[in-house]
Amino acid sequence: MVCPHTRRRTRSGGPPAGRPRYLEVPAVPWPAALLPLAADTPDASTTLKETHESVTEAASFIEENWADWLYLGLKILLIIVIAGALRSVVRKSLTKLITRMNRGAEAMEGMALGGLLVNAERRRQRSEAIGSVLRSVASFLILGTAGLMVLGALDINLGPLLASAGVAGVAIGFGARNLVTDFLSGVFMILEDQYGVGDKIDAGVASGEVIEVGLRVTKLRGDNGEIWYVRNGEIKRIGNLSQGWATATVDIQVRPTENLPRIREVVQEVADALAKESPWDERLWGPVEVLGLDEVLLASMTVKVSAKTMPGQQFAVERELRWRIKEAFDAAGIRIVGGLPDGDEEDAPADPSAGVAAPSALANPTSPQSLATAPIPPQSASGAPRITK
Repeated sequence: MVCPHTRRRTRSGGPPAGRPRYLEVPAVPWPAALLPLAADTPDASTTLKETHESVTEAASFIEENWADWLYLGLKILLIIVIAGALRSVVRKSLTKLITRMNRGAEAMEGMALGGLLVNAERRRQRSEAIGSVLRSVASFLILGTAGLMVLGALDINLGPLLASAGVAGVAIGFGARNLVTDFLSGVFMILEDQYGVGDKIDAGVASGEVIEVGLRVTKLRGDNGEIWYVRNGEIKRIGNLSQGWATATVDIQVRPTENLPRIREVVQEVADALAKESPWDERLWGPVEVLGLDEVLLASMTVKVSAKTMPGQQFAVERELRWRIKEAFDAAGIRIVGGLPDGDEEDAPADPSAGVAAPSALANPTSPQSLATAPIPPQSASGAPRITK
């Protein structure tokens, strides 16, 4: 093959005037593999037909299944909406209930007697803990049930999933058994109201005033100001000194020669005066009673006085009773063992026999004791006693 430009120039017999001569380039034949064949050329009608068939099949598949897809989507959407609405309603109801409980505690705290009977902080922490547990349980149940319903709607086999969840729960329970024990113990302590903030308790491992109650740890303030962190799972027994009522007990030691009816009369006057004054009239939940003689000794006798008081107020009542009984006994001339002696005892003369020594057997020279202590006289060589002048 010859280039067209070369062919044109050759026919003219030479290059045009003013132009350079061009060299003739031999034609290069095209490879046969690069040349398109008529059989390899796709038919437009066949391609269009296949495309039409694919589109028709897709449209038929969508037309046959769109109703099922729409039903499934609406079903899943309805499950999610109902679960979310139910969870929101339950959480709001629990929050309102807790708020109402806290308002009632605050209203009673404003009263003189209610402030001693109801601890607002204790009620608040207890209600918040209970509300948190109930909200968590409600959310877990509602959302878990909704998730299982969605998986069931998608025709997913829940058997292996539930079996795996059970095995995982057992493994977690064994691995974190202390944590689970602490959590469950805290939940039951709060639900049963075994103790709360402000209570004086004896937990076995530690004792003191409760300053915070949690689902896992209880915080106590000891008598010396130290703070104890006690795990709820470690508490095997609890002695609550602040629930119900308490007992104030006072022991009075007097001389055995004192008049018992007079002692009862004086103590009763002190008790009547104490019960009529504020704030002791609210702290005393029963009359002050003289129980009688608790102990009788050679140099003293003990009179026991008892009274039922508000929980946590027994020590204050005991101190006030001792103070007033001591003042009343001093005014009535009743002697308490351990007090100062009377004036007649201070001026009494000393006993004359106290300065006389006890008799001794050695004072008599003829007594066996004196003879035994006498020196032995010396003897002569012949064995007879030697007489010296």
